[in-house]
Amino acid sequence: MEQFSNLFSLPLTDPVLIFALVLLLILFSPLIFDRLHIPHIVGLIIAGIIFGPNGLGLLDNDSSFRLFGQVGILYIMFIAGVDMDLNDFNHNRNKSMVFGLYTFLIPITLGIITGLFFLNFSVPSSIVLASMFASNTLLAYPIVTRYGVSDNRSVPITVGGTMISMLLSLLTLAVVLQVVKGDISYFFWLKFIASLTIYGLIVMLIFPAITRWFFKHYADNILQYIFVLAIVLLSSFLAKVAGLEYIIGAFIAGISLNRLIPKRSSLMNRINFVGNAIFIPFFLISVGMIVNLRLIFSGYTAIFIALVMTVMATLSKYLAAQATRLTYRMDRAEGEMMFGLSNAKAAYSLAAVVLAYNTIIGFTESGSPIRLLTEDVLNGTVIMILFTCIISSVVTERASIKLAVSGTSNADKRTDYRPERRILIPVSNPESLENLMDLAVMLNDSKYKQPMYALNVVDYNSVDDKSSADSDKMLEKAAYIGSASDNKVKKIKRYDLNVASGITNVVREKNISEIVMGVSSKATLADTFFGTLIDKILDGVNRMIYILSSSQPLGTVHKIVVVVPNGAEKESGFSLWCHSVFTIVSQSGAMLEFRCSSETFSAIKKNFRKGNISLGFIESDNFSIQKAVRDIGENDLLIAVLARRHSLSYNPAFENVLPYLLDNLKNNNFIVLFPEQFKEGEIDRMQNTNTKII
Repeated sequence: MEQFSNLFSLPLTDPVLIFALVLLLILFSPLIFDRLHIPHIVGLIIAGIIFGPNGLGLLDNDSSFRLFGQVGILYIMFIAGVDMDLNDFNHNRNKSMVFGLYTFLIPITLGIITGLFFLNFSVPSSIVLASMFASNTLLAYPIVTRYGVSDNRSVPITVGGTMISMLLSLLTLAVVLQVVKGDISYFFWLKFIASLTIYGLIVMLIFPAITRWFFKHYADNILQYIFVLAIVLLSSFLAKVAGLEYIIGAFIAGISLNRLIPKRSSLMNRINFVGNAIFIPFFLISVGMIVNLRLIFSGYTAIFIALVMTVMATLSKYLAAQATRLTYRMDRAEGEMMFGLSNAKAAYSLAAVVLAYNTIIGFTESGSPIRLLTEDVLNGTVIMILFTCIISSVVTERASIKLAVSGTSNADKRTDYRPERRILIPVSNPESLENLMDLAVMLNDSKYKQPMYALNVVDYNSVDDKSSADSDKMLEKAAYIGSASDNKVKKIKRYDLNVASGITNVVREKNISEIVMGVSSKATLADTFFGTLIDKILDGVNRMIYILSSSQPLGTVHKIVVVVPNGAEKESGFSLWCHSVFTIVSQSGAMLEFRCSSETFSAIKKNFRKGNISLGFIESDNFSIQKAVRDIGENDLLIAVLARRHSLSYNPAFENVLPYLLDNLKNNNFIVLFPEQFKEGEIDRMQNTNTKII
């Protein structure tokens, strides 16, 4: 009986029961609070208040919650960094710097005024309070990703500006604490700058190189996930050693790995899944657990300080967002987004107030310590965190809905392309299957996402139990890879006279728009593979075809070089393949370089309406694939845009491109791309007149 009572004593101590209760809170809080039109992020914070030590007392804010909570805030910052479109950020970097200065200077100014004239603080105490106002946590970022508006310019501007204001806030806090302690000196600045420099070199140069090597040699997604998580935590720890905060290190880790983790990949899906299912909810619940609503009724001083801090911190962030909106003539919804994302206070404010509370600057006559910030400010900070998190979540969700409905995200401003992409992946080689699926997942970015089709063609003239079983295994693996990246894959096992016939028949039956095929890197000039299969498919269907040869994961690609023939811009499928190349670039984060005529490049630039991608250009009027191969780097991807015979951009040199690339790019990735090149019905007329297309 005593053992039974111990299991249910408060706070709960049984780890299994604690974890079960937390999972129930994570499960039911969003369901309950969504009905009340309260963002589920706020719902989890409120759940922490109700069930935490200052509420019903079922859960204690012990080391396990602090551990998971710490990882949760690091996860939020890491996802914000790795999910950023760096092309967006580079395009908006000036705006980010301006917003960063606004969102630092305005709160710092109002914070110092508040501390000196409203709360009667000393100058150092007022500056520390002001640095808390200037900081923010991207607590509401998961809302942005859920509504799919992370590519709206207001988001990268806010994320970039947040890091600028955070760095300035951290520097301000460090300087004030050193001044109060009397430790400020030239040696302090020398040590601080040196440690930051060393940290930056390690995280931005060494970590990406190690990660690229690891991804090349270990394709298992679980191993890759564990490796990434270890890199994030190590970067966070090194940031602390360098004099920054853990959250800065997590964000910088996200930036350093950004180009190595495609946005639509099984690895990114695992990162988001684990974070949103476990770590981030733990953090939100732990934030609620430190809130003590009884403090509001503990006295006039506590209420006044909490109220002043909440109002002034929120007002300062609102003014900074509106100043940026007016400076760049942005939409009201974009202004709301900047305010919502930048208003929440959490990790930095807690760290700063605890550091300041523990900093003793003197003693009273009775021997009591005089602290840099008082206990009332500590309690007021907790209340400020609660209300700023609520305001941030509500405003961000409202702004996300407005931007999603109005369609003002950059994704909706791309070039026109077929809205319903139906991608077919013929699978026959287990070694190339994963890279084929990765490419198909990258391409399957349509707003109206369709299932992908994995096809294995079995020759019914030579079918046996082994070939049938092998076919089932490959299709199952393709479906597994697709589901890991949140893509539905329909499996098709087809018995036909030959592979080419099976593929062309499925293309017609399923109204396929694109075919992603693989080729063995061991193929030679003597192979007849291309002369039979590819020719027959090109002859039979007018669809865009990608032929991929891969020696490393697509996420590790550093630069994409696209060789385009003269007159390609006159073909009917020009806009579609331009969009496909753009999609691969945006997903991989690689640099982009075109080699083509100046006329073709002008047309390409018009199709790439999203002007934040830097388009490299080397003028070439002769489709010099040999020169491109000579210039290709170890981690580069070559895309050769070819054409069918009798099309406007056809070049006789195309006949030897495939075997030449196989012979000379055995250690590189390359894609041979045959665009859709005939207007509707034209290919049928040519076939009816017995004109061979290739």
